[in-house]
Amino acid sequence: MIRPLPPIAAAAVAITVLAAAEPAQAQKFTDEQRQEIGTIVRDYLMKNPEVLQEVIGELEKRQAVAEADKHMAAISTHKEALFNSKRQVNLGNPQGDVTLVEFFDYNCGYCKRALADMLELLKSDQKLRFVLKEFPVLGPGSVEAAQVAVAVNMQDRTGKKYLEFHQKLLGGRGQIDKAKALAAAKEVGLDMARIEKDLQSGEVKATLEESVKLAEALGISGTPSYVVGQSVIPGAVGVGALKQQIEAARR
Repeated sequence: MIRPLPPIAAAAVAITVLAAAEPAQAQKFTDEQRQEIGTIVRDYLMKNPEVLQEVIGELEKRQAVAEADKHMAAISTHKEALFNSKRQVNLGNPQGDVTLVEFFDYNCGYCKRALADMLELLKSDQKLRFVLKEFPVLGPGSVEAAQVAVAVNMQDRTGKKYLEFHQKLLGGRGQIDKAKALAAAKEVGLDMARIEKDLQSGEVKATLEESVKLAEALGISGTPSYVVGQSVIPGAVGVGALKQQIEAARR
């Protein structure tokens, strides 16, 4: 015995047939039939609204998978500039088995909170290489601070002075701009004449342009955002979540 389809299934089949039909075939459905199909679907969903939650949940899963696939492809395409650029800031173990990249802005409140996460990871994970990329998206002050930061990195490729500078800016209060960035650079003992000279070089502009292009390619629009393994992680997710992602990348 063949059991009749429930109303929602029958409606779904009818809608699928209607959508897939050739124009000539689609014209065979009368306005009355189309209206009846719509009524069946509406009535069923009104009586069973949880179906919408299931549909939305499935849609979100599919979107997440599609987004992850997109990120994997972008990371693979841009992996050299992302992980091994001569312009980036390298902290932690230079030969680390996992590289964690952070895109940040000195005026980002969440980046200020995430500073503690970075320091904890550098302290607790001796196999981690931590890469910082300037991504000034919060106005002119952010751009100015990022320009000074690039000049700082040009003067100190070891990352030691840069890390001191980085902590002072992210640990400070108020709006960060060129004046505060220069003051921080002077406080950590950098050559200020060279800072001013390097600020006029094309390398500063090229460095920031590289970071912006990478962020765009990866679909990154906010800070902080992280890249580890084949994943892009938006937001200040906390040190626990970052550790999980790092361990997943090691497997």
